[in-house]
Amino acid sequence: MTEMEKIQELVEKESRFVDKLLGEVSKVIVGQRRMMERILVGLLCKGHILLEGVPGLAKTLTIKTFCDSINVKFQRIQFTPDLLPADIIGTLIYDQRTGNFIPKKGPIFANLILADEINRAPAKVQSALLEAMQERQITIGEGTYKLEEPFLVLATQNPIEQEGTYPLPEAQVDRFMLKVLVGYPKKEEEKEIMERMTGTASVSASPVISSDELLNARGIISQVYIDPKIKDYILEIVFASRYPNDYGLKDLEGLISWGASPRASIYLNLASRAHAFLRHRGYVTPEDVKSIAPDVLRHRILLSYEAEAEEITSDDVIKQILEKIEVP
Repeated sequence: MTEMEKIQELVEKESRFVDKLLGEVSKVIVGQRRMMERILVGLLCKGHILLEGVPGLAKTLTIKTFCDSINVKFQRIQFTPDLLPADIIGTLIYDQRTGNFIPKKGPIFANLILADEINRAPAKVQSALLEAMQERQITIGEGTYKLEEPFLVLATQNPIEQEGTYPLPEAQVDRFMLKVLVGYPKKEEEKEIMERMTGTASVSASPVISSDELLNARGIISQVYIDPKIKDYILEIVFASRYPNDYGLKDLEGLISWGASPRASIYLNLASRAHAFLRHRGYVTPEDVKSIAPDVLRHRILLSYEAEAEEITSDDVIKQILEKIEVP
């Protein structure tokens, strides 16, 4: 048996839980397959996710249902302008009996964190959360506490309301592996949602996999084969966002202020492997890269005022890059 066949056999065996897990989540959530797959990509790659969509699109319910299906601890933190860092990470409390300060851990000590409307809290609160995301540990007083794996932050922001918000700085947005745009359901999906939500029967998800199975699958992702030509393809996409002129994309020259950071190359590689894993494949195809690229790049390409004036979005730019770069 060749090395490639071994990897394929391993991936087929270890990825069996994917359909079972997505099927269980679908018992509660109607549609939103793309969002569900992207959350799973984040879980498999230890990458945090920024979900953007108008209220009422089941973002919170989807994340809660994932927790129920994996049997991990879920914590929802509602971000508000008066929130303090201690409200998230915890604080020291004086114990009168012993005369010592003891740590009281905050809601960040969970597995899946929903940071609801992250842009409603001031910068120091956002920084406290983003530090936990990066370091995967929390400092309370003089003590440092590791966060339990799996640890994933899913932050949401509302694109239609800007009053009273504190937009995330670009450098902090870059720490999110994926930015997923959550759209409206189709008409037939919304009809089913309406039937479920107005009916008498309540539907809930049951645990179908353990957190250990999920952590084990993480180790398999790094073994998914990615051809050197596909690695070069990823680099070409990222570099085209920085130097569009060199790739015959003269129209984009004045539209991009800053191209994608090196994190884009790393995350595009990892996310493409996870995307292949979800499809029970032990190797990455160019289609995996093209499918996941918008979610990895849309928050990493900063557009100029000219692009904003012409109502050109980062997704429009990514589409042009993907059309121009030759597929291996």
